[in-house]
Amino acid sequence: MTFYGLEQTEDPLRWRLPVVRELCSGFGSLFGGAGLGAAIEVLERVTGRATVCASAQFLRFANPPAVVELEVNEVVRGHTSSQARVLAHVDGDEIFTVLGALGERTLPWSGEWAVRPDVAPPDECPPRPLPPHQLGTISDRLEMRVANARPFDELDGTPGDGRSALWVRLPDRLDATAATLAIVGDYVPFGIRQAGGQRSRSNSLDNTLRMVRVHPAEWVLADIRVQAVADGFGHGIVHLWAEDGTLLATASQSATVRTWEGGP
Repeated sequence: MTFYGLEQTEDPLRWRLPVVRELCSGFGSLFGGAGLGAAIEVLERVTGRATVCASAQFLRFANPPAVVELEVNEVVRGHTSSQARVLAHVDGDEIFTVLGALGERTLPWSGEWAVRPDVAPPDECPPRPLPPHQLGTISDRLEMRVANARPFDELDGTPGDGRSALWVRLPDRLDATAATLAIVGDYVPFGIRQAGGQRSRSNSLDNTLRMVRVHPAEWVLADIRVQAVADGFGHGIVHLWAEDGTLLATASQSATVRTWEGGP
């Protein structure tokens, strides 16, 4: 995928991910969802199978101009599914690890029990302002509209109900695959600020994406639900919806939570 700038080496199980500002968060390091998404892309290419779920554990930061080396190991390959992992290193240091299950099975029935929030469509929602420190980052490649959230300057310490929502237009008009939805699922830290009403910043400890289906979607609704913040850590999930109400995937995260020490 050209979005991530992945480079395959002579070894089909080894790939390179150059860390550029366009793949970083506003704090200058590789965006967690981008790391997970790149690993998912590599897993699907190597196994030839679609993602069922993938989970990343983030260990260290990777900053430009580092190059992340992705090493794939398809640990188990069955008739219809694979279990595999990706080890990501920079100069010998492990940066993150991704465990994934991939495949497809035939079942004569299906169902959906998640409930989509009742929010206005993207063209009726205001744009999400981009703060200066996020210019040129991955957020600058996403078009976002606020479906249910308070502006940063209105976070006065009053707790919310734990629910917030953003419309996100996929970068470069990409298809809503697992590799791209991993980016949109990485917004639990945004929801943590909204839930607590606190001006805070968060770093993801993990990020798990569970795919439901690949479905056409220009805009994806990130339906963020924070369960708790305690002892400096926050936990939440994100349901990812297409505009027509189709559930695409769910994501979950835990993150460190710190008081925001910068300006607005």
